[in-house]
Amino acid sequence: MTLATATAQTSGVAQTWALSRRSMLALFRQPSLVIPSLVFPLFFAALGTASYSRATALPGFPEVDSYLDFALAGAVVQGILFGSTVGATALATDIENGFFDRLLASPSTRTGIIVGRMAGGMAYGAFQTAFFVVVLLPFGLTVQGGVPGVLGLVVAGIFLALAVGALMASMALLTGSSEAVQGSFPLLFIALFFSSAFFPRETMSGVYADLADLNPVSYLVEGMRDLVIEGVSASALARAILVPAAIAIATVALALRTLDRRLGAS
Repeated sequence: MTLATATAQTSGVAQTWALSRRSMLALFRQPSLVIPSLVFPLFFAALGTASYSRATALPGFPEVDSYLDFALAGAVVQGILFGSTVGATALATDIENGFFDRLLASPSTRTGIIVGRMAGGMAYGAFQTAFFVVVLLPFGLTVQGGVPGVLGLVVAGIFLALAVGALMASMALLTGSSEAVQGSFPLLFIALFFSSAFFPRETMSGVYADLADLNPVSYLVEGMRDLVIEGVSASALARAILVPAAIAIATVALALRTLDRRLGAS
């Protein structure tokens, strides 16, 4: 490796870190964007626990100490869907106000611009996961996997944030419209609700059960849930981490390809 190559790589890492830091600071400097992604999932978890506490006795429902243990995985996924959309909306806003073009005209690496935005979302996804666990513990949450289980949840949250963030970044790059990005969010929510995030697949029937069986979100959520209600296992870790990681590979490739197309059209 030549000195010039090493210097370029170091510079690229520094640029990506600076853009990641900007992405994270932008989130926390706008509480109106951050608060919904933290509050609404907790609200749904509390509402579900109050409404479905007796549902845990249904045939096919996994053995849990409380519905709250069952609901944690769904709350984490829901919160990350919110947060990842916020990051992509900010990217679309950068495109609309011309800041993205100024970044392209700067010495910043092209991929670093996108990777920096995604890295910020991944850090926020890790924070959200840990936040939900810490907040719900005093209300009776029990994580059978202990500290390793919580770490598994955090890693799963990081990969999920990357997968969803890259997908929504593709939408931002394709349309250059923050409204289009926000308008596509209901599609993600539909994917969440047509999964086993709020009820086990064993209790479903008909078309809803068929959709949940086909939905990759179901397997992700179930892996995360097993870390909470059963403990750490190879099966749980594989579903919780490898499923979002596989999706992330596809969505990151899509985002980079969309960036190339945008650069070619500019």
